[in-house]
Amino acid sequence: MTELLFWLDIFGTVVFALSGALMAGRFKLDPFGVIVLAAVTAIGGGTIRDIILDAPVFWLANSYYLWVICLTALLTILFIRRPKRIPTRFLLIADAFGLALFAVVGTEKALSLGAPIPAAVVLGTITGVAGGMIRDVLCNVIPLILRQEIYATAAMLGSSLFALLSWYGQDHTLTLIAAILTTLLLRLAAIYWRVSLPAFHIRDKDNDS
Repeated sequence: MTELLFWLDIFGTVVFALSGALMAGRFKLDPFGVIVLAAVTAIGGGTIRDIILDAPVFWLANSYYLWVICLTALLTILFIRRPKRIPTRFLLIADAFGLALFAVVGTEKALSLGAPIPAAVVLGTITGVAGGMIRDVLCNVIPLILRQEIYATAAMLGSSLFALLSWYGQDHTLTLIAAILTTLLLRLAAIYWRVSLPAFHIRDKDNDS
């Protein structure tokens, strides 16, 4: 079981680092900028989670996360020469995989450290969305979590499903897979069909005709 979580965490690190590197390519950052953006995307959410839980920060305890991030960033630079030619949807899909994996793995870690279910769901959601939020802020882009798109909602629902199934004593492996797939499919469906939440909008009286 520990081995499965390890590989899910590594895969999530790779896809989030990839999404950060691709974003850096779109904004023509230098190699150092690519690595920085890949790193904050991949480890930002988990770092905040571990600090809140007063747990050892995962990438300080295990330096292989940093090696995975650097390798992913460098391979992206070497093999993807024209990031602007990559469809925006590819970046969103890579981000969706990272969101699903990190939201559920983050919830699992919070529960394993004794966090109550509501707190674990919040911490899982933070794990999934905070890295991408930092990435977007650094690129001067409105973060996905603050737009109309179903993003944090998908992470929260997946985290809630994992927490509830765990509470009811369901098989841990199946619970992990079900929660990850639920989050991923919700996010992919929102991307494909452009499903979004209604926007909050205050009309300016001076501009009313």
